[in-house]
Amino acid sequence: MTALCVILALGVAGEGRAEIAAAATRIAQIGTPADALPGQAFRQAVAEAAADDEALSTFYRGHDYVPLWTTGADAARREAFFRALDHAGDHALPVAQYDVDGLREAFASVTSERARGRLEVRMSRLMLRYVADLQTGILTPAKVDAGLVRDVPLRDRLATLTTFSVSDPARFFHSVVPDAPQYAQLMKERLDLVAAIRKGGWGPQVEAKKLRPGDSGPAVIALRDRLVQMGYLRPSATPGFDGAMQKAVQLFQIDHGLTADGIAGEGTIAEVNVTPEARLAAVVVGMERLRWLNGLDLGKRHIWVNLPDFTAKIVDDGKVTFETVTVIGMDQGDRRSPEFSDQMELMVVNPTWSVPRSITVKEYLPLLKKNPNAAGHLRIVDRKGRAINRGAVDFNQYTERNFPYSMSQPPSDENALGKVKFLFPNKWNIYLHDTPSKSLFDREVRAFSHGCIRVGRPFELAYALLAPQSEDPKALFEKYLRSGAETPVRLETPVPVHIVYFTAWPNARGRMEYRRDVYGRDARIHDALVAAGVEPEGVRG
Repeated sequence: MTALCVILALGVAGEGRAEIAAAATRIAQIGTPADALPGQAFRQAVAEAAADDEALSTFYRGHDYVPLWTTGADAARREAFFRALDHAGDHALPVAQYDVDGLREAFASVTSERARGRLEVRMSRLMLRYVADLQTGILTPAKVDAGLVRDVPLRDRLATLTTFSVSDPARFFHSVVPDAPQYAQLMKERLDLVAAIRKGGWGPQVEAKKLRPGDSGPAVIALRDRLVQMGYLRPSATPGFDGAMQKAVQLFQIDHGLTADGIAGEGTIAEVNVTPEARLAAVVVGMERLRWLNGLDLGKRHIWVNLPDFTAKIVDDGKVTFETVTVIGMDQGDRRSPEFSDQMELMVVNPTWSVPRSITVKEYLPLLKKNPNAAGHLRIVDRKGRAINRGAVDFNQYTERNFPYSMSQPPSDENALGKVKFLFPNKWNIYLHDTPSKSLFDREVRAFSHGCIRVGRPFELAYALLAPQSEDPKALFEKYLRSGAETPVRLETPVPVHIVYFTAWPNARGRMEYRRDVYGRDARIHDALVAAGVEPEGVRG
């Protein structure tokens, strides 16, 4: 192998070629058949450098310390890896942390077998980190926010290294990119936003509280220009709020979860004024969140609950076949709905509401202390399930810790869970359910519950879930409903449920939709990504 070939394999161009030529020649000379069995100095250096990493140590020991990276015969692996690292910024990964230039310099300065051994381990260690970052994310979710209780499907590092050692390197690095189509769409949106930032953004912000058809003036022009820059309106010199602008505003409102009335009110203008940098942050966080899901079998049929979108959807073979609006946990303490995946196993028609302990002692006990007949719609029972005589109990003697009773609400039209609940047993006691408080579904921002997910079309959701096991799911459900009795109905095939939080998500038409960061979780994740080395505005990539 010639020195020039090695230089190209290392991805080195421009300055430094002369200095690297000598090192490249040495590496080429190393890659001879005689090098099939590494020398003792190389072996010892690899063993020492890998000693603190069980996967690396096990791999090299099990493969008799044969190198992956540092001989002339390893040029294809080096080339593929450096090419992948050169594009790490496209994935919003912490490019500076990989120190690609330092690696290239290290190859140029190899002067001994021990140095080569250390470089060998350095390359493998970095490859494992890069692959893990790309496959399953840079961050550990629960360390960023207590509501991020998702289990990330991490890969076995030894298996990763073993697979790489026997794979075509270019195909291997392509295979570790998340394969969800939304990931590629988020990558494209990232590039578009970076280009917009480099061009100076989307123009002056709109200085107005409300703009409607027929209005004119500087604020309308600013609105027009931002809509043009964001792709919602064709370039125009029209100074007034005309029909074309109204349609553009409506499309913008649809894409941003706003009431699509074509009037730029305070909420719409606030979203129009969001900077491309802020949108980019949402996209970068969305890519990280998708990496956390990468490798998880969503299920051919699954339920997708996107918290900031305030919707729950049934997805069959990648297509949305049912959708309903939702109310999620309020933005307060432990009432924020957590993010996790589970299996829906049954629904309960005409459910009893067993009041969670936290609600019982924090909300109802103070009322009972003032008036033992408060919350009369709820039953109070002792540990043996016997109803108590409220008048015979001094509730003032109890605290949140020692309150010995539980509370429940029997099936009724006013039951807090409505007429049906959908269960996927989990330690956070989160489920989907009906509600008698229908008016809340008319709000744009619907964060009002204690953590569970209220659904706007619960009966239709029940019909859709029962359809695979009944010729007439509506009649079956309504039979249970009319009985008035609490009736568990098991799903013959459990349905995966994914409670997620994407403020940037591509729709079926390929357009990016944005939502408000109702819990501030995306802001915390973005801060953590920046702290981990991701470029804050992504413009280096």
